[in-house]
Amino acid sequence: MRRTTTARGLAAATLALALSFSLAACSGDSGGDKPTASASASAGVDAAADKAALAKVKLEGDAGKEPTITLPSKPFNVTGFVARLVKDGDGAAIEDGQNLTVHMLVVDGKDGANQGSTYTQNTPETLTAGATTITQLDDVLKKAHVGARVLLAINAQDTTQVYALEVVDAKTIPARAEGAAVPPVAGLPAVTLGEDGAPSITPVAGDAPTSLVVQPLITGTGPAVENGQKVTVKYTGWLWDGTKFDSSWDSKSTFPFTVGAGQVITGWDKGVAGQTVGSQVLLVVPPSEGYGDQDKGTIPPNSTLVFVVDILDAA
Repeated sequence: MRRTTTARGLAAATLALALSFSLAACSGDSGGDKPTASASASAGVDAAADKAALAKVKLEGDAGKEPTITLPSKPFNVTGFVARLVKDGDGAAIEDGQNLTVHMLVVDGKDGANQGSTYTQNTPETLTAGATTITQLDDVLKKAHVGARVLLAINAQDTTQVYALEVVDAKTIPARAEGAAVPPVAGLPAVTLGEDGAPSITPVAGDAPTSLVVQPLITGTGPAVENGQKVTVKYTGWLWDGTKFDSSWDSKSTFPFTVGAGQVITGWDKGVAGQTVGSQVLLVVPPSEGYGDQDKGTIPPNSTLVFVVDILDAA
């Protein structure tokens, strides 16, 4: 549940703007205004020309260090989404569903200016292999190994950005929360899990709680999550009346965020901190810990929100 669509910092903030669909979270304002690979395909994309253009971009530098991106011309433009494996790694093969730890450098296609880098403060981002929803990037990663270096160019809102991605690690994480079930608590929405672990709820009558409710449903056996850690979760969100507004289960994706960094609504930061990895937790988030009086499209102002969050990893 992002606080904003840009709360990721430096290069990650740029990535969140152009790749918000690939690091999907329940922003509450998602919809047709976000760029998507499929939308791009219907907007006059010349895939062959984009591939030829990206082939002329140079990526140079030693592994583990910030590279140099040299554009063949300025301004440099592509018409859609295009990715290229510049150099494969010599590590393990990347598998769909893995958490990929990725360093990145972003430059502006207009003038080649550096728009941000995760190398500067050693703060790599996390992507889910095979679930970025950018077909071109997913296809490149499927053929790659840890250590791979990839160029990605995106035209979003008539602006081209070029990304250098370096996969520094790949980690297989559980598909769902695993641990001891906690007996349900009266007065809270009842949670039912599908065969794959996807949650659904049965809402309860009456007024919503006015303070944050953090109720474990499954207690995992991993370490307790600490502020400052990057966690990977799956989640579904509903309004208090049971209307679903977002789910990473539906998009077959996970969502990474740094606990306590203000990247998500306050209810999430407070509710996830202290829970053990492998746990599933029910969060009932009052407006004061959520979006307050903001209108978030499918989330009306002053809404109490209900989430079921599976905590799959923390690092």
